[in-house]
Amino acid sequence: MNDQPRRRPAKPHRRPKKDPVRFLAFEALRAVDERDAYANLVLPPLLKKARAKGDFDGRDAALATELVYGTLRRQGTYDAIVAACIDRPLREVDPPVLDVLNMGVHQLLGTRIPTHAAVSASVELARVVLGEGRAKFVNAVLRKVTAHDLDGWVEKVAPPYDQDAEDHLAVVHSHPRWIVSALWDALGGGRAGIEDLLEADNERPEVTLVARPGRSTTEELVKALGEDNSLPGRWSPYAVRMAEGGEPGALDAVRESRAGVQDEGSQLVAAALAAAPVEDRDTRWLDGCAGPGGKAALLAALAAERGATLLAAEKQPHRARLVERALAGNPGPYQVITADGTRPPWLPGTFDRILMDVPCSGLGALRRRPESRWRRRAEDLEAFAPLQRGLLREALKAVRVGGVVGYATCSPHLAETRVVVEDVLKGRGGEPVEAEWIDARPLMPGVPALGEGPDIQLWPHLHGTDAMYLALLRRTG
Repeated sequence: MNDQPRRRPAKPHRRPKKDPVRFLAFEALRAVDERDAYANLVLPPLLKKARAKGDFDGRDAALATELVYGTLRRQGTYDAIVAACIDRPLREVDPPVLDVLNMGVHQLLGTRIPTHAAVSASVELARVVLGEGRAKFVNAVLRKVTAHDLDGWVEKVAPPYDQDAEDHLAVVHSHPRWIVSALWDALGGGRAGIEDLLEADNERPEVTLVARPGRSTTEELVKALGEDNSLPGRWSPYAVRMAEGGEPGALDAVRESRAGVQDEGSQLVAAALAAAPVEDRDTRWLDGCAGPGGKAALLAALAAERGATLLAAEKQPHRARLVERALAGNPGPYQVITADGTRPPWLPGTFDRILMDVPCSGLGALRRRPESRWRRRAEDLEAFAPLQRGLLREALKAVRVGGVVGYATCSPHLAETRVVVEDVLKGRGGEPVEAEWIDARPLMPGVPALGEGPDIQLWPHLHGTDAMYLALLRRTG
């Protein structure tokens, strides 16, 4: 008789089960990291492909979207939490592992997904994309994360506000410290305002449509969306907000370029330029940095109503093609060209109105492109500075005496806004320009909290828009 204890049979090898929602979210996060892609460009084709294969329904797409954007927005906070749960520097964790971890932390601390489901789904994803060994690491870290809720973790990993206010806000609200400092300088005021702004940056922005005058109406868009999925614009007479999300491209007016997706702040900037008083003639308009075409399309429609012509210039050929698509079918005369606004092909004094929406850091659109906050560096602003001044200087040469130039950025950073305008007007780095400020505030009727003027800075937490800046200048000589 054999008294040896029987060996338990080995557990059969189980192949990890691929969760299509989390796998797709991981794919999107890897594209953002590896290819410097933007989530708003990567995610839609991935979702479309998944729907075509029958893997996804509407709820799956919503969850995948939340996992991607939530992880990117809260990356700074989640990095600090993960760092507190491991025994090595965070930089030594491979980026794919950190993506799985941060997505797991978001499920645990930023959603209503049950704890057990969030951990097990994350570990299963790790088995699929990282392998069994790293999956055990993910499991161990996430189980440590379950020890506290988000508020508890923030209290542990963020320095006290009274010891280091900027670093505290950076960890709590998931922004790099230099961006916190720059936004606070631009906003001014105390703690409440900057916290409201940083919180607004982490909120999911609404989808806002623009009805291009003479081609579509807000009533048409509301009817197409249905009253349950439409809200009036807060400030722009051309705006309709999508209350429950959806696919704007499914609307006839959007497919036919009679309407488009455009933030309300962007609409207000174009409308204010069009409303600024000019002397004598008003027939030639220029959008000098027209890509990808939202403002150009609205300006073209407004110009057509007055019998004016719009020239839309864009330096990058692929962006010029986007402008052509946005303006397709516009009833008034317009032209799209590929041209560099710092070396313009047009003669001085040609135009009556010019919009120069210059390339910038994009710090005003962090709600829509959350990965930008981790990609940008403070030194990037130095590279933009000569271009921004050059474009504004050439715009002021290109407008006739009595005409108006609108200088716009999707950034509230002072180095990209008022400082640029003041430098150009005073001739710093070039010849002085004979021009005067126009008070832009009356040209945005009904919009509150526009500051002391004469320029305008919009804010996500005050206006529900991107942080667009606008200065209007009239050439005087």
